[in-house]
Amino acid sequence: MHTPRLDALPPADGVWLDIDVTTQRLVVWQGSARHAEYAISSGLAGHGQHEGSGQTPLGWHYVRAAIGEGQPLGCVFRGRRPTGEVYSAALAAEHPKRDWILTRILWLCGLEPGYNRGGDVDSQRRYIYLHGTPPTEPMGVAASHGCIRLRDEALLEVFAAAPPGTPVWLHD
Repeated sequence: MHTPRLDALPPADGVWLDIDVTTQRLVVWQGSARHAEYAISSGLAGHGQHEGSGQTPLGWHYVRAAIGEGQPLGCVFRGRRPTGEVYSAALAAEHPKRDWILTRILWLCGLEPGYNRGGDVDSQRRYIYLHGTPPTEPMGVAASHGCIRLRDEALLEVFAAAPPGTPVWLHD
C-alpha cells in the first residue's frame, strides 16, 4: 500500500473519493473524471476533529484498511470482525440500540498532522469508517456517530474501486 502525499492530492490519474458532508454525497473520481456518485449519511453531531465528539472529521485521509472481502451482504461487524450474524429485521428487533456496521469497512487514516492525525484528533484512532448500514437508516441526511454510512450495494462498489492507499477528501 502506498500512503498518499498531501502535496500530490488530488491525484491527477488515480482513484480518489470526494465526500461532501453538506450535500451528503460521495463521488468516486478517476483523476478529474467523475466515475460514480452515492448518497451517504455522516455524523449527526456535524463535523469536527476531536475524539469522543461523534462528529465526522474533515480533511485529507486515505483508506488504511479494507475489511470484509468475501463476507455476505449484511454481514454484521463488531470491533472490525464479523460476528457471524447477517442483518435482518428480527436481529434489529433483538438489538434496538446497536449502531450497525454492515457488509464492508473502509477504515480511514488522516493525512494532516494536528488536524486529523495524531493526538485527540486522530481519525484512525477514532475508528472512522465508511461502512454499510441497514436499509431502514436514512441516506442523504446526517445520522451517524461520525462514520460515513452507505447503502450496502453502494459500499460494495466503493470497496471495489477504493483499495487501501486510496485518498479520501472529506469536506463541507
